[in-house]
Parts: sequence; structure tokens; C-alpha cells
Amino acid sequence: MSSLEPPPVSLNVPNDILPDEAEDQPTPGLPINTVGGPLNLPGLVFGAGTFSNQYNTDSILASLAPVRTVRLALRYGIRAFDTSVYYGPSEIILGNALKTIEKEFPRSSYQLLTKCGRFGVSNFDYTPSRIRNSVMQSLERLQTDYLDVVYLHDTEFVANEVTPRKTGQHTLALTDEKAEYGLKEGDEGVVHGEGDQKILDAYAELRKMKEEGLIKYIGLTGYPVATLLRLALLILHTAPYQPVDVVMSYSHLNLQDSLFADFAPHFRERARVGQLLNASPFSMGLLSPSIPPWHPATPELRDAIQRVREDNGGDIVDLSLGYAIRRSAELGIPLVAGFSKPQEVHQCVRNWRELKAGDEQRGEKEERARQILKEAGFLDWSWSSP
Repeated sequence: MSSLEPPPVSLNVPNDILPDEAEDQPTPGLPINTVGGPLNLPGLVFGAGTFSNQYNTDSILASLAPVRTVRLALRYGIRAFDTSVYYGPSEIILGNALKTIEKEFPRSSYQLLTKCGRFGVSNFDYTPSRIRNSVMQSLERLQTDYLDVVYLHDTEFVANEVTPRKTGQHTLALTDEKAEYGLKEGDEGVVHGEGDQKILDAYAELRKMKEEGLIKYIGLTGYPVATLLRLALLILHTAPYQPVDVVMSYSHLNLQDSLFADFAPHFRERARVGQLLNASPFSMGLLSPSIPPWHPATPELRDAIQRVREDNGGDIVDLSLGYAIRRSAELGIPLVAGFSKPQEVHQCVRNWRELKAGDEQRGEKEERARQILKEAGFLDWSWSSP
């Protein structure tokens, strides 16, 4: 995930030899509904960041697992995919999978959401020419002539840093500390420096590509929620004074950190953002069975999560997934969840259906887990980014 050019992982499978067995069929039950909004997205969106070496080996990426996983998701009604040029071979693998099954699922039956501007761990380039080049490459890799959404990726690494602290709880950004976060009424159009201007220039280039019909909607992504809100307000209050189409927040509406729920009304009402998305129900693996070694969580946060695990018999996968599904549905926000294999799609849909049917025991376990995190000082706590 550290270079612009992804490794040559590609696999086009003739339809007549692609396995279509019991595990490739959706189980009967409630279909995935749409949540409305201008994009009319499904309640669950396929996060294709899993199609990278950050989460899987080349042997898995070059197997039939990706195309079978994509096909099963589509059969369940998960008809939107989130990816990025930054995710190594993800766009190529996803594009090949969708091409393989295009007779069953033509391009008009799903939406593609990708990102631009980040090309490596510390490689960001928001110049208009590089933004345009990146989008054109994404079109080629995904084998399509238009993209439903293109985001500026991880905007906090480019924008000027306007925050009183890099770690901790940030709820006061909406009240007593508005000025310190650049969110005070009257300051919406303030360009804080060269970084903010780079955001505006890159966004303007995406507007041109939208006018050309290459992009349908433009969005922002990032980790610090207050920064995303400040940038959405800046774009709204800068000529031509049009709101951001889409904002996707990650790792901020999950069992450990639900800050995005507090900010959602401000994005919708104050910044007039048309579509919100919540990504990473497992907070980039923090809430998974094994926290990735590269995860930015502090040792103390990892210990707190381990205590939650132990209180739940060592496994919080269903608990974490269910919490993110429920809170996202309550707020009318699609949930972006990553899948590597068909079994994970079945598991996610099962959780989604159980939450739709109601499950009081889950609620009690969620409250206990969040109480453990609160006592440890890590409830709604954010790590530093960048």
C-alpha cells in the first residue's frame, strides 16, 4: 500500500468455470435495504480495502476469493463498493471481479466509490494535475467510464492542523472549544494556510471532472471528525458556495468510539452535506480477534480492548459489528464494512438481520463493554492522525 502503481494482481475468470456452490448463495431472509439520501446507497457498503496486502496475502488476492466475495455481496443487495488508489491492488482486483460477473451484475446495478490524493504512507499529492491523473487511472483500473463518488483521501494530512490537542476526546469541538478547532460561527470561510488552499484547489479539480461527467459526487474522508467538519464548512463558504456531496468518517462510529454520532447533525444541517457514511466497524482491526501490529492504538487502548474481549469470552466480533450496524441504521448512515471471503459476507448480513429483528441481549453487552472502556478512559477517545 505504499506506491502509486499496485502490484500486478489480476484474475479474470470465465463465468462457466467460476464456482457457484452453496456458500455462494445468499441465505433467505430480509434483503439489505437502501437508506435514502442523494446516492440511495444500501445500508451496507462493501469496503474493498481488504483487497490489499495490509489485510491479505497475494495468494488470497490472486485466488477466486475476491470475485466470489464480490458476487455474494451483490446477491445480498450490497451494491456499492468503496476502494482507493492507496489500497495497493484493490482497484484492479475489484475491477476484474466486477468484469467477470458483469452479465449477472451490469455496471448500472452497483455504485463505485474511490479516493485520490494519497499514494503511500507519507505520499500525498493534491495538485490538480495529479488529482486528475489519479482519477483517470482509477477509471481504467475499475474498468468503467464513470465513478459514482471520488473522495479526497485522508484530508487531515494535507489541510492545516487546527486543533488544541491531537489525542483524546473531541466532543468540546462542538461547544466550548469551537474556536480552537476552527469551528466558531463566522470562521467557516477562513483559509488557515497553504494546506487548506491545497484542499480547495484539489476539490475544484474534482468539480471540473464532475462537470465532464466522469464523477457523479465528490467527497472528503479522514480520521479527525472535527477536521472533516471544518473542511466541509470551508468548501461550503468558498466560491462557488456549494456543499460537499459526501463525507465518510472511519473508526468513529463503533463500539469504542461513537463521536461521529454527535457530529452527524452538524454535517447535515450546518455544512449541508448530502450524504454521510460510516466506515470500519472494527476500527481498522482494533476490535477484531487480533489487532494488526501497524495499528495506531496506544498500548493502553489495546489493553482496554483486551479487557472488553475477556469480559465477552474472548470474542467481540459480532458485538462490535452489531453495534456499528445498529448505530449507523439509527442515524440513517450506510455502514462500510470490509470483506475478504464469502463467510464474512454471510456473517455481516446475519448480524444485520438480527439487529433489524431486535436483540435486547446485545444492548446489555454493548453497554457493559462501553462502561469498561469509559472506566479505562478510552470511551470516544481518538488517537493522533497524522
